[in-house]
Amino acid sequence: MTSVAVIAFDDISPFHLSVPTLVFGRAGVGNAADWPYEVSICSEHPGMLSTAAGFDISVPNGLDAVGDADIVIAPSWLRGAVPPEPVLDALRAAHARGARIVGLCLGSWLVAASGLVDGREITTHWSDAEHLARAYPAVRVRADMLWSDLGDVITSAGVAAALDCCLHIVRTDLGSRIAADLARGLVLAPHRSGSQSQFIPVAVPEATDDDPIEHAMVWARTRLAEPIDLDSLAQAAVMSRRTFTRRFRERTGLSPQQWLLHQRTDRARLLLESTDDTIERIAADSGFGTAVTLRHHFHRILGTSPAAHRALFRARTPATDLLSSSV
Repeated sequence: MTSVAVIAFDDISPFHLSVPTLVFGRAGVGNAADWPYEVSICSEHPGMLSTAAGFDISVPNGLDAVGDADIVIAPSWLRGAVPPEPVLDALRAAHARGARIVGLCLGSWLVAASGLVDGREITTHWSDAEHLARAYPAVRVRADMLWSDLGDVITSAGVAAALDCCLHIVRTDLGSRIAADLARGLVLAPHRSGSQSQFIPVAVPEATDDDPIEHAMVWARTRLAEPIDLDSLAQAAVMSRRTFTRRFRERTGLSPQQWLLHQRTDRARLLLESTDDTIERIAADSGFGTAVTLRHHFHRILGTSPAAHRALFRARTPATDLLSSSV
């Protein structure tokens, strides 16, 4: 059984608090009898806590729950509030004995304040990234990622990305099939590709049907196995190369070539998890052409090799067969 401690506080958002209980506690999602996670909600000051939604919640556990947890989650934090030392000490102690520390959304403030990521990289909600980076200059803060996994410390962007992050942890622990079953119960995508960049406010046409950049993206996603160059993308958008490149970067935060590599890598990842196709076949079907090219970009973007990624999920899935019918 993997124990999960979730740190609550006065004026917390109920949604942020519910994310880890939905994913790790399967609250209201199918049968949790054989689920290998056990969730405890705890607080520096247990008892009745207020929420940002105007109702109170009862939190029975103190920070001693953190001392016994395998995963410790800070689901959010109050912007500008000074993190209390007892909470930071609990995070440091848990990390020192090998627990995974997870900061969801503004929970990254607690992670950064703990000193556990000095000289390292985390993510947070795009609207707070600059503020967090100024407050903790020893930490590299990313505003273009849905989540970041350092192994011992995991952080996510805001709101819905917290669900993505928690599903990522389940997928890492139990395999892609179990994560997909859970995501189906939550009516979520098992793995959402892309980055926060797509959510940072930019000028977007009011009508999606009139959005030439979206049209080009859909056109490319349905042809990933085919050769796609900048000219063909611009042609699909009915724009010049220069205008298309500028508009595409404004829309996504990436160049068209970078975006296309991420789409092809995500296609390859899904094929590795769901098929027995050879690396060479997957390289062709995802548009990389050769296994060498696939391995290069897969490692650069995801930090592992295609073979290691497939072995990781294949090794973990059989151990959880008992959960296949629980949703």
